[in-house]
Amino acid sequence: METEQVNITARGITQNVLVAGPADGSPVLLIHGNCSSADFWRPLLRHLPPTLRIIAPDLRGYGASETAPVDASRGLADFADDVAALLDAPGLFGAPGARPVVAAHSMGAGVAMQLLVDHSDRIRALLLESPLSPYGFGGTRDLDGTPTSADFAGTGAGTANVDFVTRLAAKDRGADGPTSPRNVMRTAYVADPAVFGDDEDLLLESMLSTATGEANYPGDATTTATWPGVGPGDRGVLNTMAPKHFRIADRLVSAPVKPPITWVRGDADAIVSDTSLFDLAYLGSLGLVPGWPGADECPPQPMVGQTRAVLERYAAAGGAYREIVYGGCGHSPHVERPAEFAAALLDLIA
Repeated sequence: METEQVNITARGITQNVLVAGPADGSPVLLIHGNCSSADFWRPLLRHLPPTLRIIAPDLRGYGASETAPVDASRGLADFADDVAALLDAPGLFGAPGARPVVAAHSMGAGVAMQLLVDHSDRIRALLLESPLSPYGFGGTRDLDGTPTSADFAGTGAGTANVDFVTRLAAKDRGADGPTSPRNVMRTAYVADPAVFGDDEDLLLESMLSTATGEANYPGDATTTATWPGVGPGDRGVLNTMAPKHFRIADRLVSAPVKPPITWVRGDADAIVSDTSLFDLAYLGSLGLVPGWPGADECPPQPMVGQTRAVLERYAAAGGAYREIVYGGCGHSPHVERPAEFAAALLDLIA
């Protein structure tokens, strides 16, 4: 599929947008996840028909888009508002008022949820790939998203691995040590790194495009008296997903228009899971973070169970959803199982 890059200025920032397909094609909006960019969708594009109109923006602070600050106190709304502004860009989605099918990955799926609750009449259907929970990432204890502690300890920017952030900022392309960006991508983004094939360097460059700092990734952190001693700040990427700032479940269920949702995930996902290796409570339960106070006080977040419970409420309130699970697949089904993922997307478009 032939692609081009266009720059669109809206809401005071310039976004780089990957575009493919004819202007009158069925519009598909692709929203990438954290520590990646629109280029992370390229393995999927090879499996999509050229008749589709593909629009894939780089979110602020990623890819070639402007490195604008992220107000985490709004949850993921800064990102969602940027994407919503593209819906009205002349000619980008074809005819005025065209409603795209939205496919979104990981953090991008949270952006898509925000887009749905704010602009439910502008979305035809939604594919959530390995989405963060509608109750945020970390710091909740049950299927209702009850906060584990009043200060939301163990969530936000303070949970980031310092060495990984340093190497990401340095655009380290090496493969020495588990915290190199290349090895994080190999071990956390997919179940089997062999699936990257010739795309590995392309996808690594997408990852390394992430803007770092307190206003972007990972953000600013606070200290807390509650284990593990860190809590979310109000700036930057990881804080946008802390349950202090991102709790969208009730708004999702009560959206006035409920487009159909397809939820796609791998059963070997290391990032979004009921046993996530990025959840400090789960790592504490494994003895990898000292001082864990135990499951009664700080249980791992049931991320998958929370998403399913919210989508069941969404369906009961008049919407519809289906869940697709790929065995032996990790966090990026569109990279690991692109043909199957493309078929699920095309089913939703149809």
